[in-house]
Amino acid sequence: MNKFYLLKSIPLVIIASFLFALILGIVILWPRFQDLKVLNKEVKELKVQLQSQETYFTNLASIKTQFKEYELELSKIDSALPDDPSLASFFNFLQKACSQSGLVLKGISPFISSFPENYPQLQETQLGIEVSGPYPAFKNFLSTLEKSARLIEIENISFSAPQEGSIFNFSLRIKVTSY
Repeated sequence: MNKFYLLKSIPLVIIASFLFALILGIVILWPRFQDLKVLNKEVKELKVQLQSQETYFTNLASIKTQFKEYELELSKIDSALPDDPSLASFFNFLQKACSQSGLVLKGISPFISSFPENYPQLQETQLGIEVSGPYPAFKNFLSTLEKSARLIEIENISFSAPQEGSIFNFSLRIKVTSY
């Protein structure tokens, strides 16, 4: 009878072992499966992010090559708005422009620096200069300032009649913009 009972219980033991293994597998493997799904989702998100970064850097490289085509124009803009708003270099420029035009730089009044409200990254410096010389030389000086790559704005010009000869005294109020 024992043998018969054992043969009868083998399918039950097999089914019970199978169910136990199945439950144990689900209990142990199901969280791992969920973790795997989460990791796969993160990998897909990272791939999308990596692809967007590759696209971004490709666009940056394209823009860089476009900027190289306009390097001369950009250097002119860079010299128009110098990084170093050094007044010494600007005074040197004024001295050279005056002497090349045939004027004498008589004096420079104190300067005032400010930051415009609508463009706080720019710095505006206002100063007055006094020059003397003939009128054609003054026209050449104004032309030199106008053709300069720097952002120079002449706000006010006044002059006095020559006392003798053709030598005028000119007073200018100038505004220079830098960043």
